[in-house]
Amino acid sequence: MADAARYHRLQLLLTLLGVGLSIAYPLALVLTGGGHGLAGWAARVSSARWVQVALVALALGAGHAALTLPLKMIRGFWLPRRFGLLHQPMPSWLGDQLKAAVIVGVLTLAAIEIVYALLVLTPLWWLVAAAVFIAAEIAMTAVLPIWIVPLFYRLTPLADRGLRDRLLALARRAGVAAVGVFVADQSRKSRTANAAVVGLGRTRRIILFDTLLSEFSPDEIEAVLAHELGHHAHGDMRRGLLVNGTLTLVTTGLAALCLELGVTLLGLAGPGDPAGLPWLALVTLALGLGQLPLTNGFSRWIERQADDFALATTDNAAAFVGAMERLAALNLAERRPSRLKEIFLYSHPALDRRIARAEGARRGASSGWDAGRGATADRGGVA
Repeated sequence: MADAARYHRLQLLLTLLGVGLSIAYPLALVLTGGGHGLAGWAARVSSARWVQVALVALALGAGHAALTLPLKMIRGFWLPRRFGLLHQPMPSWLGDQLKAAVIVGVLTLAAIEIVYALLVLTPLWWLVAAAVFIAAEIAMTAVLPIWIVPLFYRLTPLADRGLRDRLLALARRAGVAAVGVFVADQSRKSRTANAAVVGLGRTRRIILFDTLLSEFSPDEIEAVLAHELGHHAHGDMRRGLLVNGTLTLVTTGLAALCLELGVTLLGLAGPGDPAGLPWLALVTLALGLGQLPLTNGFSRWIERQADDFALATTDNAAAFVGAMERLAALNLAERRPSRLKEIFLYSHPALDRRIARAEGARRGASSGWDAGRGATADRGGVA
């Protein structure tokens, strides 16, 4: 418990430092005219506007990566190893970080190019861009288990036929079709455990960490999976898209206003001037941070519903509580964060709240069973 509290205090400090650096970096470029310098350099390299946009974006990204790399290594590698969560060798960890950076970098660069191309074509660029981003999110969800997950994990079909049939039967009871159950080799990286249901339609599959299989009972595995199935049964993908789509519209709309403001404040040639990229990055970051309480609040709401679904579907609150306790120990979870921290940073309800909710359901079920048994006994006595 003390280790978990210390670990999360240090993680919070590093997170706040990272956010501070991420804000200070584009802000410094905006205040010093660095964006104009980068845009001038890009114009000397190429007369093609899309190349200029790409060069400025890549330079910004490289600068941010270099600035935040030490913090990322401490937060993502050294600290988890220090507290026994991570045992992945540094070369392998760096390889995973590089793959993730390439994926995020390519997607971010594509998004920037789309925005700056639309800026030239239509004053409603923000509306079209939002539609493109929403469509891209749906596509990424579909290809995640096929193209993305195998880049980081070796996936093998679950060999335990009995458990596989039990989990697929649970999925059918939940009304969620899955093409199979696969095991991810998390144990070669970390002791942490989890399960997921990823993909859409014919790409949807159940993925279990091998650490989950080795540390949890079949009942507890079923409880963890039932929670994940609850998201699909409730249509959380659709609900999430609705919320994210609305926030994307708001973000792009406000970004459009801020870009227009930047033309006056920063002396830009127009909203599509590549020199405005640091300003756009700063605006986007600020809007994202401002949305955190809303997005995390929505996430905690659907997570509570998924917990309730798991309890109702398995009818085994004891297994759910046992699974949460094991996850807390393996993942070094912070069981009771402050309410303010939970509101701003937690996408799931605090672990002790989840356990208390499940314990309440268990006591309610037990009371109901006892009352029913008493009524049956009374009727028997009368007879």
